[in-house]
Amino acid sequence: MPTASPSAIPERAPARPTARLIAPQRALASCVAAYVARSTLGSAGPAFNRYPATPLCGVCWLLDGPTAAVEEGVVSQAVVAQAGEAVFSGPQPQPWATWNAGPARFFVALFYPDALHALAGIDLPACVGKLLPAGAVLGAPWQDLTAALMAAAGDAERAALVDAFLAPRWQAARGRAGIERGVLGDWARRLALQAATSGAGRGVRVAERRIKAWAGLPMRTLQRMGRAEQALLAARAGQAGGKISWSGVAADTGYADQAHLTREARAMSGLSPTALARAIEHDDSYWMYRIWS
Repeated sequence: MPTASPSAIPERAPARPTARLIAPQRALASCVAAYVARSTLGSAGPAFNRYPATPLCGVCWLLDGPTAAVEEGVVSQAVVAQAGEAVFSGPQPQPWATWNAGPARFFVALFYPDALHALAGIDLPACVGKLLPAGAVLGAPWQDLTAALMAAAGDAERAALVDAFLAPRWQAARGRAGIERGVLGDWARRLALQAATSGAGRGVRVAERRIKAWAGLPMRTLQRMGRAEQALLAARAGQAGGKISWSGVAADTGYADQAHLTREARAMSGLSPTALARAIEHDDSYWMYRIWS
């Protein structure tokens, strides 16, 4: 019986990388912004993961494949996590990236920083711009959660496990950080109101100190990030309709003019608005921007 030569056997196309957002249970909406599930298993080659500047804190559970930080465009060997480990990311005042040397899979919980401060008592200003071992930052109970997530059957089960872990803790802590969920601009405005009306002392400087302690970043930076997110959402809506008017996006989202929008886009993403829109469409390393918008 004749056998097919290797060249006659069709090659299986590499699997496309996947990424999706998973909503937390409603009781955690003011604590967890979203869960993120990402997999490049079955796809060819290494990959960058590019992220915008953000006030959100993350806990990333690495299910498969090592991850390294990228510092000033260079893959770092100083901050590397292996499969089975969890990494904590503090608020990031600049665009940042990680690197997977091969196929990888990870699950991320994105927290509003004031909520995580209330939950775990983290010194957020000391964590700004850093990637740290999650166990060292969050403590032993979170390490037990990591073991459970590694053994989970899928992302839906992982989300349910994190929900079950957080729900009683957030119920006890939420009185100290009762912020409603919404886009970052709405969250920042509510945070400012809470800071201005909480506890003894209600001056501007007192409120600013509270905001930095709760969120790790000053209010002005939080407002810029919220406005940038609104501009991204508006641009993606325009792109879906077939045309983006950058001057219109700038006017609709609170920028002085299109040049102001361009400067802020570069500060938050590293790219001009036009280049960012193109990267979101065609460069898979910008997958987070794509699913967020």
